[in-house]
Amino acid sequence: MKQRVFRCTLIASSLLALSPIASAATFCVNPGGTSGCSSTINAAVTAAAWGDTVLVAPGVYKEDVLITKSVGLLGRSSKTTVIDAKGLSNGIFINGMGSSPKAGVTDVTISGFTIKNANFEGILAASASGVTIAHNHVTNNNLNLTPTECTGIPDFETEEAMDCGEGVHLMSTDHSVVASNLIDLNSGGILVTDEIGPNYANLITENVVKYNGEACGITLASHPAYPTAPLSFGVYQNTVLKNESSYNGLNNGGGAGVGMYAPSPGAQNYSNVAIGNLLIGNGLPGVAMHNHAAPPAPAPPVTFRDNSVIGNHFRGNGADTADAATAGPTGINVYSVLPLAGIVISNNVMEDEAIGISFNSPGTAAIAPPQMEAHLNSFEPNSVGIQILNAATVNGTLNWWGCVEGPGKANCATTTPGVLFEPWLTAKPDTEDQ
Repeated sequence: MKQRVFRCTLIASSLLALSPIASAATFCVNPGGTSGCSSTINAAVTAAAWGDTVLVAPGVYKEDVLITKSVGLLGRSSKTTVIDAKGLSNGIFINGMGSSPKAGVTDVTISGFTIKNANFEGILAASASGVTIAHNHVTNNNLNLTPTECTGIPDFETEEAMDCGEGVHLMSTDHSVVASNLIDLNSGGILVTDEIGPNYANLITENVVKYNGEACGITLASHPAYPTAPLSFGVYQNTVLKNESSYNGLNNGGGAGVGMYAPSPGAQNYSNVAIGNLLIGNGLPGVAMHNHAAPPAPAPPVTFRDNSVIGNHFRGNGADTADAATAGPTGINVYSVLPLAGIVISNNVMEDEAIGISFNSPGTAAIAPPQMEAHLNSFEPNSVGIQILNAATVNGTLNWWGCVEGPGKANCATTTPGVLFEPWLTAKPDTEDQ
């Protein structure tokens, strides 16, 4: 019996020795290539096998780092370890497009770097799953940006002419995390799109995204499929949690703190949530949901529904523009040329916003009212708490209108006809956690 146990133990130990976890190696990089280390990050990544780790010592590395396998890429610190991609396309490109569309690249970690000066994205992850991007400083990327185009950007990045892909771009990724990064002074902050496959179940959390001048701080946008497809692949079930998105989009028409967009025929943007974010001083509203396409048959239909904005704090954001224009600074603007359904806006706090929530969507008998649920929000006195700019239906009960007496009373927030607002809250909601 003891002999059989020994044999089983020996076999198990042998299998463990052959497993990827047991065989994972660590590679090192330093600027001089000393002590058995590589002098470039790309050389170490190329030498690494599946599951290996690359440790990068302090220094400046002038590279466009390409990752096509599962590796951990760890810098010593974002204060000391710099990827300077001046004159290059990207700082780091996690590229799964050469793999099977179902496989892509999995389980990549990027942490501890400053990534700057790329022509396009600071970090681009394409056709990837299980990516972690954490504790980096992504700054001053998108240097090829002009007022009308992004010269030389790859064809697979559809609808990127105006912002070059932004600081961090998740393209057709799933189950990935972007956490605790500082993302500033890029054309835009964090971009989530679906050009080459569906984009879903990603978490964007506890980032500081600020002073990105040309576009939104955080954007979830359904783009035309590459190279061609009847429908976009879809951006859905993504969570934007506890980020600060401030002072973004202050140039050239600007951008929102968080944008959720289904702009063109075939676009699909649904079941995404922005929760617990601080949204301050952005060029457009703190949260903007836009659809601009109502294609007649046989053009592909648009799916734009069931997005939620919960527990955010808004202060001093801008008015919306063009066809989605609002009459003044706005916390949340929901605009669609198609009837919307399933929009939930709850537990948000509005400060220094002329309009708390604007909802502009046509009503239809095919969608049972209400099209939007808006509850437990806190509006300021003498503002417009909720406004309707079309035939939409809104349930706006149980909100705080800046005073005990309710909407329309002296010094209270107001509303527009069509908003169901009774009963209202007679005390301001507890917003300590916001």
